[in-house]
Amino acid sequence: MEKTKCLYDKFPYETEFDANVLAVKALKEAQDRYEVILDQTLFFPEQGGQTPDQGWLSVGHGLRPATRCEVLDVQIRDGVIVHVIEQKLEPGDQVHGQIDWDYRFSNMQQHTGEHIFSGIVHSTFGYENVGFHLSDSVVTMDFDGVLSPEDVTAIETRVNQVIADDLVLEIAFPTPQMLESMEYRSKKELEGQVRIVTIPGVDVCACCAPHVRRTGEVGGLKVMHVQNYKGGVRISILCGFRALDAFRQKTKTVDEMMGLLSSSEEELRSHIKRLQTENQNLAYALRQAQEKILAQEAKGLDADAEDVVLFADACDSKAMRSIVNDMVKDHAGYCAIFAGGDEQGYQFIVGSRTKDCRQEAAHLRETFDARGGGGTQMIQGSVRAAKVHLAENWMA
Repeated sequence: MEKTKCLYDKFPYETEFDANVLAVKALKEAQDRYEVILDQTLFFPEQGGQTPDQGWLSVGHGLRPATRCEVLDVQIRDGVIVHVIEQKLEPGDQVHGQIDWDYRFSNMQQHTGEHIFSGIVHSTFGYENVGFHLSDSVVTMDFDGVLSPEDVTAIETRVNQVIADDLVLEIAFPTPQMLESMEYRSKKELEGQVRIVTIPGVDVCACCAPHVRRTGEVGGLKVMHVQNYKGGVRISILCGFRALDAFRQKTKTVDEMMGLLSSSEEELRSHIKRLQTENQNLAYALRQAQEKILAQEAKGLDADAEDVVLFADACDSKAMRSIVNDMVKDHAGYCAIFAGGDEQGYQFIVGSRTKDCRQEAAHLRETFDARGGGGTQMIQGSVRAAKVHLAENWMA
């Protein structure tokens, strides 16, 4: 089958088109879903790390009523673009396609912003963009070198200056001979016709996706998150309206926190740190109190019993471990503490100085589907079971 004519290459700002249905295939793995191949399309397929366009196909002629089908997915295979819909069409049908412009334009903003960012990283540090992902909620770039927080801030500022400069993007389809003499970024070896996207003075990159006409249309870029990744760095960004939505959400969150803490924005950080310190102090005091209570209960256990168990409310694991270590000094068998309740389940620690606790771990897994593990002298984990059943059947 001939390759699909990609209208989005030359007409990224068009939103509607007409096409002929060349082939239709029912999907075996999804009931009432069909793959439709057209002679031409505006729908950008999933490729290059970017999600596909969204939109609709409409058909109706002769005695058949007009139908409007949502395009659920768009994929490309050997140059043939496949549209997935829930309406069965017929080869020879004429369809009218309409893309979701807001979704398309948002992706154009994100992808162009990524080019600006990657181009500046490449020209400044020599790093390659080795991974790119553009979904509905996140845009990530993976670089094969480390960037400091100061580096990232400086790059972000330069990117937004490029956006403010409102540079005109250039799209070209150079011949193989021209490509040999060009310097451009590319994540993989390319075959066939190569599409080059140039942002003058900033970036030259092989790319198949639609972009905005001018950098000013990106609207702005904000770095959302930075993390070390595979010896390099992964950077998450948002551009344009997505960045605006994220800022609104963060502002709403900050406002809510200010209200809860009766704090100004300037004082918010110090108030949160104070609460963290108070929480740590309370947690320590609680652990000390729990240890005292458990220690007192442990003293009340039958001194002649080999295997002993204590049940407690939700309890700090350090306190549980400390008491179990004391219990094994006085009892030769398994010494266990189950902390929690029937509704939420129990955390447990089991220790012994004479028995293999791994056998008890296996017993708890087989009997109660418990989770956890450990070594010969001590195990720990969690279990969902009623206290009465645990009390009767916890020992191997």
